[in-house]
Amino acid sequence: MKNKKSFIQGALCGALAILLTMGLVSCGLRVRNGVLAGNSGSGSTDKKISTLRGLINNSYMGDVDEAALREGVYKGFVNGLGDPYSVYYDEEETKTLIESTEGEYDGIGAVLSQDINTGVVTLVQIYDGSPASEAGLMDNDILYKVEDIEVTGMDLNEVVSHIKGEKGTKVALTVLRGEAREEVTVTAVRNTIQAQTVSFRMLEDSIGYIAVSEFDLVTCDQYQEAMNVLAAQGMKGLVVDLRNNPGGNLSTVCDMLDLMLPKGLIVYTEDKDGNREEIESDDEHQFQLPLTVLVNGNSASASEIYAGAIQDYGIGKIVGTTSYGKGVVQQIFDLKDGTCVKLTIAEYFTPKGRNIHGKGITPDVEVEYEKNEEDPDADNQLEKAVEVLKDQF
Repeated sequence: MKNKKSFIQGALCGALAILLTMGLVSCGLRVRNGVLAGNSGSGSTDKKISTLRGLINNSYMGDVDEAALREGVYKGFVNGLGDPYSVYYDEEETKTLIESTEGEYDGIGAVLSQDINTGVVTLVQIYDGSPASEAGLMDNDILYKVEDIEVTGMDLNEVVSHIKGEKGTKVALTVLRGEAREEVTVTAVRNTIQAQTVSFRMLEDSIGYIAVSEFDLVTCDQYQEAMNVLAAQGMKGLVVDLRNNPGGNLSTVCDMLDLMLPKGLIVYTEDKDGNREEIESDDEHQFQLPLTVLVNGNSASASEIYAGAIQDYGIGKIVGTTSYGKGVVQQIFDLKDGTCVKLTIAEYFTPKGRNIHGKGITPDVEVEYEKNEEDPDADNQLEKAVEVLKDQF
C-alpha cells in the first residue's frame, strides 16, 4: 500500500463535516508546507482597505479587535470564491484541525452535520457513554444554540470553536427535538474522547456487520480488527454501514478498500490542468464473501469513494438511498503563521470513470428508511441489506 501514499496525503473533506464537537475532521487531500501563491492584493484593493481603515479609525464608535479585522479579511477573501468546501482557518481552528487527525479530542462526543443549503446543524450521532449522551442529547437533535449563540448558518468550524474546550469545563447547548421542534437546553461536561469510528457485531446467520462513522487515521486499524474478529467467529457475509458517514481521510478509505478489492484502480483525480493521479490496490488482499454496503443522503466524499469502488468492481451490492454527491477534493495549505487554507483542487472519479459530484452513488437496491414507532431499534434498511446479502449465498 506504500505506492498509494505517494499519491495524495491527508484527508478528503466530507460534505457534511464530522465534528466530534471538539475537533474538526481533516478536510484536505494533502497538507503541504507552503504558502499560497499570489500577491497580497492589487493597488485598488489595498487602497480600499486603507480607506475602510481610516473610516473605522475616525468614525467607528465601538471597540476594534485588530486581529479579528485581519482574520475577517482572510476569511472573506476565501469565502468570495463561493465554494462551500474552500475555507480559511485561523490559528485556533488550525490547531483543532490538526488535533482531529490524531483521533483523540476534548469535547462532548457528538457527530454533527450541516445542510449546505439551509445551514441547519444536526446531531446525527451521539457517542455511547459520551458527555453528550450523559447530558441527554439525542441523535437527530437540531443544534440551535451553543451557550447563547445561535449557530444556524454559522460555519461548522466556528460552531466547533464555541463547543470545544478544556476537559472538565461545561458548555450549554440548546436543541430542537422531534417534529414539534421542542426546545431543550442541556449542559455537557467536556471530556477527552478517543474516537471510535468503527463498531461491529455478528448478526443472525453468521452475517457480520461493521458500521463506519468516519474515515479517520485510526479507522483502518479499527476496521481491520473488526474484520479479523468477525472472520474468527465464522462470518459468512458482511454488511458495511456507511450511512451518515461524511467522509474523512483519503489514504484511510483507500487502505480499507485495498483490503476488499482485487488488484487495480481504486480512485483517480484530475486537477484544473487535467493532470491525473491514481491510487491502486495490490493483490495481497481481496474480500471473497457476499457483501452489501449501506448508504444514504448523508454518506459523502470518502464514503462515496468506498461505495463507488465496490459497485464498480461488482463485489458487493449498494443498498439504501442515493448518497450525497461530493465528487471534489480539497487540499490543506500551511500558511506558515499557524493558519491554513483549504481549497478545492481536483475532481475524483470512481474506477470506471464516474464523477458523482452533484449526483451521488445510486444504490443497486433502493430503500427509504422507515421509522418504526413501536420498535425504535427496527431498521428496515439494514433488514433489506441482510436480505440482499443472503441472496448472494
